[in-house]
Amino acid sequence: MKKLETTLCLLKKDDAILLALKKRGWGEGKFNGVGGKLKDDETPEEAMIRETQEEIHVTPTQYEKIGIVKFDEYNKGEKQNLIFHLYIANEWLGEPSESDEMKPFWFKIDNIPYDKMFDADKYWLPLVLSGKKIDAYFSFDENSNLINKEIKDLDGKLKYLK
Repeated sequence: MKKLETTLCLLKKDDAILLALKKRGWGEGKFNGVGGKLKDDETPEEAMIRETQEEIHVTPTQYEKIGIVKFDEYNKGEKQNLIFHLYIANEWLGEPSESDEMKPFWFKIDNIPYDKMFDADKYWLPLVLSGKKIDAYFSFDENSNLINKEIKDLDGKLKYLK
């Protein structure tokens, strides 16, 4: 099984969150945080900053790692294990702007377009937006149907299983 380590950063301002519309490649047409694959010898933190700079042209300056989310899924018919290190940024340098890959949009926290996002997002995103730090696992079948999920609060107060 192919293993892939990535990052995902959410920019949060007051009661809004920045999500970006993926313009090409895997996830095209879906809204998501910004991030991507770790390069050789790069830490998750370094990758998160680099990917945020590349995808929406900002540099996070005040941020916190708020979780790890793991997926067993299929990509182009090949089973893969994807791990993403999840960050939330409250301060950054620059104004979010469109790149070749992502087009950023601000959404009120009570108006997030879950129907235009990855299926697992509706389970973990509300938790982190409410201040939880999580360790989550999702598995999908060959047709991208969610078959298992487990979300744990890193403080040990929450456990959600299916």
